[in-house]
Amino acid sequence: MEEGNHTEVTEFILSGLTERPELQVPLFGLFLLIYGITLVGNVGMILLITTDPRLHTPMYFFLSNLSFCDLCLSSTISPQMLLNFLPERKNISFTACAVQMSLSIAFGDSQGFLLAVMAYDRYVAISNPLLYTVTMSRQLCKQLVAGVYALGLLDSMIFMCFTFRLSFCSSNIINHFFCDIPPLLALSCSQTRISENVMFTFACCIIMSSFIPVLLSYVYIISTILEIRSAEGRHKAFSTCTFHLTIVVLLFGTLLFMYLRPPSSYSTDKGKVASLFYTVVIPMLNPLIYSLRNTEVKDALRKAMNKLLTNS
Repeated sequence: MEEGNHTEVTEFILSGLTERPELQVPLFGLFLLIYGITLVGNVGMILLITTDPRLHTPMYFFLSNLSFCDLCLSSTISPQMLLNFLPERKNISFTACAVQMSLSIAFGDSQGFLLAVMAYDRYVAISNPLLYTVTMSRQLCKQLVAGVYALGLLDSMIFMCFTFRLSFCSSNIINHFFCDIPPLLALSCSQTRISENVMFTFACCIIMSSFIPVLLSYVYIISTILEIRSAEGRHKAFSTCTFHLTIVVLLFGTLLFMYLRPPSSYSTDKGKVASLFYTVVIPMLNPLIYSLRNTEVKDALRKAMNKLLTNS
């Protein structure tokens, strides 16, 4: 459609991670392996938690939803990224780009909010162990998860509207491996200052509204643990939080680096690396960290494997 001297863009071309031909095949193999591990790890975690009655607790209910978000986030990004390594498959339609951006924001935000909910769950478990099952009732857990997904969806709609209300003309090459906000804003031929400021403010609010509850929860958790007289009791309490804290540091560290800075300071290369970490690498690491560092998950996995071998 003509608009002045410009042609409105109907599809985009993703430049991908690198344009060096000699790296295309090795990177395709590497990220195909990572995506495979992500699928197996997160689907396995969901099935394990669903089928083992010992894992039917609030903490593992939230963990299964975190695995679901990881699975969906990776599946939103990785298949298109793998196609980008094929020379003839770098294009993505305008609609598909909008859907990809919307889903990546929805599941990415849900990840952060779930970590905040899980931090609150650990706080209740450690500070009020006798009232834990009463406080973290099944109904409350379901309501918290429903709220997490609702906030993620609402955020994605806001960001999508402010991004795709802009005009895209002339160049249609996105210097990224998926449809992310900063490279799309850089591509627009509209005035983007208002959209940039609004979305930067929203990003700050979203990240801090999930990060601050995590921070406060762990301040209370650590102060409660330090009051425990038994060294064995302190060690046991700390061990229930370390794997969750590891994921918190990885995810929020990346998000703070990516989005809590002015759009003018955005660097494409650094943005690609940070985006790759939280959309592809962290979804693979989550089930590995929770399974390798959690005795209950390892016991449930061992029991499931023994049962599978016995039946075969």
